[in-house]
Amino acid sequence: MTDDSAYRLERDALGSLPVPQDAYYGIYTARAKENFAAGGRPANPKLMHAIARVKQAAAKVNGRNHALPQKKVQAILAACEEILDGSLDAHLIVDAYQGGAGTSSNMNVNEVIANRAIELLGGSKGDYSIVHPIDDVNLHQSTNDVYPTALRIAVIPLLRQLAEELASLQEAFQAKEHEYADLLRLGRTQLMDALPILAGQSFGAYAKAAARDRWRLYKAEERLREINIGGTAVGTGMNAPLTYIYAIADELRELTGLGLCRSDFPMDGTQNMDVFVEVSGLLKAAAVNLLKISNDFRLLSSGPAGGIGEYILPAVQAGSSIMPGKVNPVIAEMLGSVAMRVIAGDTAVTLAAASGQLELNAFTPVLAEALLESLELLLHGIPLFRERCLSGLKLDEHRCREHVERSGVLAAATITYLGYDNAAALAKAAAASGRPLEQLLLEGGWMTLEQIQEVLHPLEVTKPGIPGRSGQSGAEHGRRLIPE
Repeated sequence: MTDDSAYRLERDALGSLPVPQDAYYGIYTARAKENFAAGGRPANPKLMHAIARVKQAAAKVNGRNHALPQKKVQAILAACEEILDGSLDAHLIVDAYQGGAGTSSNMNVNEVIANRAIELLGGSKGDYSIVHPIDDVNLHQSTNDVYPTALRIAVIPLLRQLAEELASLQEAFQAKEHEYADLLRLGRTQLMDALPILAGQSFGAYAKAAARDRWRLYKAEERLREINIGGTAVGTGMNAPLTYIYAIADELRELTGLGLCRSDFPMDGTQNMDVFVEVSGLLKAAAVNLLKISNDFRLLSSGPAGGIGEYILPAVQAGSSIMPGKVNPVIAEMLGSVAMRVIAGDTAVTLAAASGQLELNAFTPVLAEALLESLELLLHGIPLFRERCLSGLKLDEHRCREHVERSGVLAAATITYLGYDNAAALAKAAAASGRPLEQLLLEGGWMTLEQIQEVLHPLEVTKPGIPGRSGQSGAEHGRRLIPE
């Protein structure tokens, strides 16, 4: 049997429903809890907190405009602060995958604020004659201007943090670029031996990619700052006084410090979600770079005895329950998994934005969930990769040198001097015999030792131009490939 004392009865246009007595949410949220149980997890807390921030701004403006008495305003503001500090998260329960364009999330926040404000004013939860979820907390608002505005408020700080994480990743790659600036290793195209490169150069290429990702995300914030709050249901601003409409964006800018501004055409922000598609697309671009880096690290560390084995990744945990001593590239795999999920999330954002109809997009909640999840995954995954994999990465210099020498790729540097056919024959001979190309050149009388040191020097074969014609000798470079 149900203990009636554990519940309060609330009513709406559809009838009545028992609500747990200790719940700060109300009947709208209780219905949503039953209707939307697909995802098994509530909407992202950062989004719900951002909705509370909008309620806080609205209460301040409505109080100044004498649309709400100050005692209600102060109680609402206090309840908002409790949501913002996480104290009421347990009552923000509406599922992330919901119908209604976010109305259930908006009403969940309205009800929690109202019931907490009622308590602060000495009343009992559910007594909406004291503070009403819609008439007071949602005054002069609609889900349709609150939700897109709140999503922008939730996304912008995460975007800034992610840009900084990418900056740190760029710096970590640049540190490796410097550390291995003079180590020659085998460059590969289509997984086949190609030309020699300096190990540091590959890290420099990763750094450039991270720099582009950082800059793109930094610039994307500009489009997010324009908010449609004050547009109410369809962007026309119906049922909101002008004194509220022209003040609410300014109030939010002060509260958030995000440089927000009122849209000059709120209907656009109410129905069109392309700005979020743009941001998600940039996250996908970053994820594509990260997935490529993850794959490179796994390939170059493969084996190590039976694979390439040039990269030595930090050993962070045992790799097998049946193969003793096996250590897997799990952090690189984690980064790849994060990247895959972000790429998949971009598809959800794209479909949700494209599925809007007429004056509203009913699928904004799934867009919000996917976008915020992608941001948080990257924010957590990138520093883990940087700290637990990249920073401790070492290169096996002997293995790198061995692969260059055995491959015959240095023969490409001799084309200008020997011709393509002779260079190709020497490369084939080096690969077949396993002997260094330098020895074959010397023994065959193709080049003198001085010429070999000049033409095949690491700094000659890894920069633009014709090797050996820079005007510097191998001795002047300060490093030799073979002993005299």
